[in-house]
Amino acid sequence: MKHLITIALLLVVGITSAQTNFEKGMSKAFELWKADKWDEAENMFERIAKADTDEWLPNYYIAQMNSLKSWSEKDETVLKAQLDKAQEHLDIAMTKSEDNPELMIMQAQVLTNWVAFDGMTYGMKYGSKVSQLYAKALELAPKNPRAAFCKAEWDMGSAKYFGKDTSPYCKDIEASIELFDTFKAESDFHPNWGKERAEEVSAACKE
Repeated sequence: MKHLITIALLLVVGITSAQTNFEKGMSKAFELWKADKWDEAENMFERIAKADTDEWLPNYYIAQMNSLKSWSEKDETVLKAQLDKAQEHLDIAMTKSEDNPELMIMQAQVLTNWVAFDGMTYGMKYGSKVSQLYAKALELAPKNPRAAFCKAEWDMGSAKYFGKDTSPYCKDIEASIELFDTFKAESDFHPNWGKERAEEVSAACKE
């Protein structure tokens, strides 16, 4: 019995140590990112992803970083490299966490990067897929503020593109802000972004 207890304790210590290392690594990656050291932060997330193969969050943030960089990228070769990397890590994350609304939202963001870069080429290709992803994410997590906001912003952008009235979507933006105010992330490392952008869009609605 003593032998079994010792083994159990060793397993618990091992798990605790692994969690501590994960948390330390994630904290360091976020610190680097906050300090505007994007390459170093991304490298840190990659190291964590390799060390903690069951965790989807490091892959998620690698995808997000490459998506964010792509919004202002004008060189298609660079853009493709960034979005291919984002897609690669999203695919990995989705094998670790199925039916994950946050991953669906980020997938929609990456596809939107393509649409924003060249609407004529990629709008028809990815437009309906983006709408489906946001709808599915909202269905799975109706109180997720990112799902609510991103869907509303996408619908607003689509309406604007086709010359339709965008004002009906302003109330959806407002509703998403209320969700941001009550949302509690699962941990310090889980996605918790979007409120500032939602407030910016809401303010533009009132101009």
